[in-house]
Amino acid sequence: MLATQDKCDPLANGKQVHAMSVMQKVFANLYQDSVSLMQISAQLNKLPGIEQASVVMGSETNLIQLRDAGLDSGCQAGPNDLVIAVRGDEAACQQALELAQQRLTSKPQENSSDGPRAPQLVSLAMAAEQQPEINLALISVPGDYAAAEAIKALHLGMNVMLFSDNVSLEQEREIKLLAERKNRLVMGPDCGTAIINGMPLGFANVVKTGAIGVVGASGTGLQEVTCRIDQLGAGISQALGTGGHDLHEAIGGISMLHGLEALAADAATQVIVLISKPPARPVAERILQRAQACGKPVVVNFLGAAAEEVARSGITVANTLADAAELAVALLNHQATPVSVAQLPAQHRQMLQQASAQLPADRRAIRGVFAGGTFCYEAQLLCQQQGFMATSNTPVKGNLRLEDIWHSFGHTLIDMGDDDFTRGRPHPMIDPTLRNQRIAAELNDADTAVVLFDLVLGYGAAAEPATELLDVLKQHHTPQGPVLIAHVCGTEADPQQRSRQISALREAGVLIAGCNAQAALWASEIAGIQAEKNGETA
Repeated sequence: MLATQDKCDPLANGKQVHAMSVMQKVFANLYQDSVSLMQISAQLNKLPGIEQASVVMGSETNLIQLRDAGLDSGCQAGPNDLVIAVRGDEAACQQALELAQQRLTSKPQENSSDGPRAPQLVSLAMAAEQQPEINLALISVPGDYAAAEAIKALHLGMNVMLFSDNVSLEQEREIKLLAERKNRLVMGPDCGTAIINGMPLGFANVVKTGAIGVVGASGTGLQEVTCRIDQLGAGISQALGTGGHDLHEAIGGISMLHGLEALAADAATQVIVLISKPPARPVAERILQRAQACGKPVVVNFLGAAAEEVARSGITVANTLADAAELAVALLNHQATPVSVAQLPAQHRQMLQQASAQLPADRRAIRGVFAGGTFCYEAQLLCQQQGFMATSNTPVKGNLRLEDIWHSFGHTLIDMGDDDFTRGRPHPMIDPTLRNQRIAAELNDADTAVVLFDLVLGYGAAAEPATELLDVLKQHHTPQGPVLIAHVCGTEADPQQRSRQISALREAGVLIAGCNAQAALWASEIAGIQAEKNGETA
């Protein structure tokens, strides 16, 4: 069943829009996973004449988000229906709908020489019946239905990677208590990254196989640590995500504890790394006690937690994500403890002095624009430690919430992957358009001293994330403009190839830090230099 709706939308996001149409198509009983839909949305958003496009399942939450984004034209869709919604020039909207329909309904070419095709799997039970050896289900359905599917998978004896978000704490606890009884691992809800037996899942990178196992409550945090380990020449045995709420007191760290036990029992794993924002205190104690008794060296990075609260015999405390990787590799190779990336060498200070020499004294602000939520979190903490309190849409303790997320004020560090910016839009790792627009705005702000940003590579991410950004930098950046500092999270084996992205950015005058923490410290150093020009201290 196909329905098309069209009307003029005189107001979009509170701004007057002339000659703009909103069009929709609804496909009844057609399911696609969220990553595929975000990729199609990103493709539609790049079409000339399209102001905004979104391709989503017709769940109640998604329909509300379409309305909030100005993409609703009286859509009549149910939770099992797929919705394409576009706003722009009428001809462009029609072209976008046709392209989306083609992407959604095209089928792989069949080769008759290959014999009969296997029947399409339509349920977890059918998959388990046809392939009894399956022991992991990756679930990416609207949050309203994710818990039920996860419970089905557990009853079928499978472990679960729950990519879906919008699952309540009560449902998450129910799922994980069931998993605990069945001795199965649940990664998620909202688990975006994992590497299982060398297979990247979700937004993951291509890394070497090795002897370091990682359990992380953060997707981009997991990416940072695994990529840095790869860059240092070591490899990953398993990288297990837990979802961002696992260490909440209501959940109790069930998934992190299970992952820790699994890595402790894994003969291929020699060193274990645990990553999270600071857990609830009772949960942290439980995890640290279990880590201390696991029989293997464990590196712990609870971002922002005091080192003395984490330190135990057998546990090495890391101050940053990059430090966690460095320490794990040093433990694996029986090397001396490496110098923390939080120590800024003299040659770096000299480089930053030269980079900021042409900046007018009235350019004082750090402006961070991040695709990775954990990168934004870590950068805020490090800037705080250097004396720079920032506003943010996702503020850490001690920072202020940004009143108007579309306009920066003072030192501002923004998580562009937060729901505020992705409602009705693909994530900036998939489509960096909105992120690039924010960078352009910061470049044009007379207060900006340094623009700090990340580029996240790997499966699911944009094919060439630097390409469109270079056009923005060429158009908006001048020698007297802000200093540009970036961190590229990825590996040489990633589809985007890390060195190629770095070379492109360097040619545009961007300073490339080795990790997110180093990039944040460089930005703080620039802000400190600017403060000195004005006779101030940080």
